[in-house]
Amino acid sequence: MRKSGRDTHPVRPWLLWATFASVAVYTLGLLLNNGSVDQLVNVWLGELTQWLPALVFWLAVVRTGFARRDVLFIAVAVTFNAIADTYYVVAMDRAGELPFPSPADVGYLMFYPLMLMALVALVRRQVRGLAWSVVLDSAVGALGAAAILTSVLGPVLSVAGDETEVLATAVAVAYPVFDLLLAAAIAGIASAPGLDIGPRWTFLASGLAVFAAADVVFALMQTSGTYFAGLPLDASWALGLALMAVWADAISRPGRPTPLATRRSPALLVPAAAVAAGLGVLLVGTQVAQPVGAVILAALTVAVAAIPLVFRQRMLGRQARTDHLTGLPNRRALYADAQDRLVLNGIPARQRHSALLLLDLDRFKEVNDSLGHDVGDQLLVQVSTRIMGALPPDAVLARLGGDEFAILLDRAGEPEATTFAIALGAVLQPAFALNGLSVQTSASIGIALFPEQGRDLGDLLRRADMAMYRAKSTRAGHHVYTFEDDSDGEARLRTLQELRLALIQDQLVVHYQPKVSLLSGQTTGVEALVRWQHPARGLLLPCEFLDLVEESGLMPVLTRIVLTKALDQAVIWQAAGQHLTVAVNISASSLVNVDLPDEIARMVTERKLAASVLMLEITEEFLMIDRDRARAVLTRLRAAGVQISIDDFGTGYSSLSYLRDLPIDELKLDRSFVTPMADDSRAASLVASTIDLAHSLGLRMVAEGVENGFSYDELVRYGCDHAQGFFMCEAVPADDLDRWLAQRGVIAP
Repeated sequence: MRKSGRDTHPVRPWLLWATFASVAVYTLGLLLNNGSVDQLVNVWLGELTQWLPALVFWLAVVRTGFARRDVLFIAVAVTFNAIADTYYVVAMDRAGELPFPSPADVGYLMFYPLMLMALVALVRRQVRGLAWSVVLDSAVGALGAAAILTSVLGPVLSVAGDETEVLATAVAVAYPVFDLLLAAAIAGIASAPGLDIGPRWTFLASGLAVFAAADVVFALMQTSGTYFAGLPLDASWALGLALMAVWADAISRPGRPTPLATRRSPALLVPAAAVAAGLGVLLVGTQVAQPVGAVILAALTVAVAAIPLVFRQRMLGRQARTDHLTGLPNRRALYADAQDRLVLNGIPARQRHSALLLLDLDRFKEVNDSLGHDVGDQLLVQVSTRIMGALPPDAVLARLGGDEFAILLDRAGEPEATTFAIALGAVLQPAFALNGLSVQTSASIGIALFPEQGRDLGDLLRRADMAMYRAKSTRAGHHVYTFEDDSDGEARLRTLQELRLALIQDQLVVHYQPKVSLLSGQTTGVEALVRWQHPARGLLLPCEFLDLVEESGLMPVLTRIVLTKALDQAVIWQAAGQHLTVAVNISASSLVNVDLPDEIARMVTERKLAASVLMLEITEEFLMIDRDRARAVLTRLRAAGVQISIDDFGTGYSSLSYLRDLPIDELKLDRSFVTPMADDSRAASLVASTIDLAHSLGLRMVAEGVENGFSYDELVRYGCDHAQGFFMCEAVPADDLDRWLAQRGVIAP
């Protein structure tokens, strides 16, 4: 338990500071003594620099519960090294020398295999998951480091080989060989940016590199007879251990490690340096004799580095034909392979019909905007998997981009293609599990037939695209191309162009339909409904252009225009003494904008209106796609004083838990429940029970589509709060509504 904000971590910061402080004082003492042996510096400070890192590592082992084998191996290695160093200090003679080999060499040598075992434990779980190119880069880095180190250690190895005593020779050779392996391992790991090794990995690598470099310098000085105890070189091993201790402290801290893949160094830096080192060894070898091992390792470095070049062309060709997200063939692959399927021996296989299906997910943009592109990517992967499972044996599936998939069915005419499209819709119907959320989606499928509707893939794709948009606009699920669709496609493009101009040229107008209180008969509010005053086609209803607005991503712009016009009209009504609530429909694609609540609050404030004057009508679909986002958005809107209404209630999802969890003021019962009440007693019972449900939750109920006196009277009898529909008044311009209100004379105060 943490108390008073103190850090209860076993490896406390002061221990690391003490480790580095001891190294600094030890180094200063060695420099001041100028090579002479001093008991305080060489014995007490020297041993302190060995044992403090060991203590850091063992505390890290305890902190990780002995679960990290890599930390445990390094702790044992550092401990062996400290024991060996202590024995060396105690057993050496007055001249600072010890017989070679000695028991100290056992401890020193144990450091290297244990350290190599730690590095293997560090990366072994991830090696299988790495791309082969990353593994090759690691091999190149390791071989290059081994080649250059073998070349540098050539004199040491040759002297060791001249020793007459077998044991002394083995021990003398073991040091440079272990250093070579350690350097190769460090270089290999550094060449693999995909390894998730943990925080402050560079401290471990730097510590090992310093340790190995000190060994190499020591070996060369021993060979030349220039080394003696008390040189500043002795501080190098202490510094290497201190750097490793920083990594031990970081890896044992609670929290998620920072992946090595996030480092910013170029991924090819180490392999490139290794190749340069290998070429350098080979080049120097033409002028100066090099150890045979160094030449072999240098040649292997260059050879392994060349392997990717041999397969690069094939790899690039495969990548160019593959969708990176789903692994499916992409548009390029489809174009390359489809013609071979459509043409047999150079002659169109007209006796063998084929069909091209173009599949586009419905409202995929809303998933991306509300849940994030990573969740959208997961959805695409799962969709591709389901489609693959439903494909006939000879079919080809490709992802063309975004949420569009193409399927080429061999030996399929219209009946077979239609049957498959229906089956595909059923396959995609079950919900998808995405990050703990249950998301449902559907698809619109356009079908074009070969050879009747196109002799090549380009024609088929173009016509399948027209059919797909026809399926999307009619919400039929699928549609087989007809030649009439050509004119529909052209009309759609023309309408989209005109729609963009309409948004700029203020061709959109707002009509208002009153909401009448069934208790008092007073008009309490209005619903703002957009219309398009087309310069050539006249007044267009929302059903004629809203789908196109949504598909083209223009809905946020249209929503802002309607809000502006509706609030401006509310100001006019307020000035005239007509206190009416104005309801505006907000689509899911607009609500994903995190700035929308603040923008709406600002628009209301600028007009000096009470926030409760505005009511936003949203659909159940938005509430169910992302409950957390819906709660956050609606809570901010309610906090600003804006009222919330659920439009078309009862036509969407079956779950009603959101009525309890979300800040909602009223429900609008869809007209599909209200209209059949006169002829269907079950519909009437359903309306009555829904009204009771709303009231039990403290919500108002508004009935839409009230078109006759019977429905009006029944709703009054059931206790419904408000109604709107043609029986009272259709949606009309503000001036016409003013006249209607004046005639009734029943405006709520």
